Amino acid sequence: MAEPSTVARPYAEAVFKLADGAGALAKWAEMLAALSAVSSNERVREAIADPKLGAAQVAGLFISVLAGKLNADAENFVRVLADNRRLELLPEIRRQYDALRNEREGVVEAEVLSAFELSDVQVADLVARLEKKTGRRVKAKVAVDKDLIGGVKVVLGDKVIDASARAQLGALEAALKA
Repeated sequence: MAEPSTVARPYAEAVFKLADGAGALAKWAEMLAALSAVSSNERVREAIADPKLGAAQVAGLFISVLAGKLNADAENFVRVLADNRRLELLPEIRRQYDALRNEREGVVEAEVLSAFELSDVQVADLVARLEKKTGRRVKAKVAVDKDLIGGVKVVLGDKVIDASARAQLGALEAALKA
């Protein structure tokens, strides 16, 4: 069986192309977020997996739950996914769509872990430094991780900047052992 990311990719690319062509990247991001949330609901997942329910019924469930939040193209997208038994891929489709959108808009997502709560000023300063370093706009998701002891750890895609006390202590320990 193929990886979900592999199967989701053509759907994400098709939606991105449709949204980009219509100048509706933000609207599609909202619709995909709503669809992803619905598909993550346990009762909805059971309905998706129920062999007694047909594709039209499952698509109808999604469309009715999100009444007024989906445009005609999004409703058709739900029907296509239901017909192909791919509704469970919506969270992955959303992730890949968001990555394509960020790439188009020159945005990079950063996961910032800090030993202590950061103030808005500190976050803004860190984001400004990261933007200068990357040459792209940075969307930061900040979380507290007490295990860091002090400092911050930043994850930018596949790059990690670890300026935490824990990392520095680990480096010191390695140097002392050598």
